[in-house]
Amino acid sequence: MNYQRDVMNAAVVNFKPDAGNKKNNLKRIVEFSIAAAKRGADLVVFPELCLTGYDYFVSEKIELSEKLAMAETIEGPACTSIVEVAEKYGIYIVFGMAEKLEDSAKLIYNSAIAVGPKGVIGSYRKIHPFDSENKYFVKGDTPFLFDTPWGPISIGICYDTYQFPELMRYYVSKGSRLYLNPTAVIEEIPKEGSRQAFLNYYGPTLEYGVLCNTIFVASANLTGYDDTSYFGGGSAVIGPKITPFFETDVAYYAGDKNNVQEGVYLATIDLSLAKRRLMDDTGAAAEPDYRPELYKKFI
Repeated sequence: MNYQRDVMNAAVVNFKPDAGNKKNNLKRIVEFSIAAAKRGADLVVFPELCLTGYDYFVSEKIELSEKLAMAETIEGPACTSIVEVAEKYGIYIVFGMAEKLEDSAKLIYNSAIAVGPKGVIGSYRKIHPFDSENKYFVKGDTPFLFDTPWGPISIGICYDTYQFPELMRYYVSKGSRLYLNPTAVIEEIPKEGSRQAFLNYYGPTLEYGVLCNTIFVASANLTGYDDTSYFGGGSAVIGPKITPFFETDVAYYAGDKNNVQEGVYLATIDLSLAKRRLMDDTGAAAEPDYRPELYKKFI
């Protein structure tokens, strides 16, 4: 097949981490991936740092040496196990883990690893670590797209997505029609109004990405208690929908921003709805509306 496909089955996983228990988390990542593949998933997205849980890598109680020992390379046993599933079922899997490099064992990245039918594809290293993450994680510096039969698929992690719209816009300019958001967004229980505060932040920022860029977004969040933090779930596949209006509207194709139940949420999506009108030579101007060369002069 030598043309770009449009229709795919995309799955996201509301994942409850077993705090610091890499073996058990890996087992469940593998099993959720197999279950999603048997339901027809072409792509499965897991949350940020799901291999260990988020709290392990921001806790001040855990020594850096222990964090380094817990981190893995993309050639390590975790990736190897997940690659076996991707190869067997012919699917793509993206999951969050703490990544270290073979030649620099003292550095850790907050990474999203992409694997596919032909093995490990590579890793996106979070460009904007959030708050205390900066004590332990090195800042990444490179956007990441990987080629698929559906064209280039892009990745950002959590804070990258919600506060730095430049990244998603860059990916759209490179032809991405699907953006993946492995994330770890906390719901601050037992504070009064915590769920509404979560929804006011999480949902609208993702929806704005769709409205602003006419792109599909697959967001996978941790859910329930990790070690000390409670995560808000809400994993979903969202994107543009057909309307009688020129303006873009948003549809939830799978999952629900209100949902905290652990599980796989899968939908068939049509990426041809991701019109790149900001980037194409269309409209009265007869040239792209997106003008990155001009924006560089603002800095």
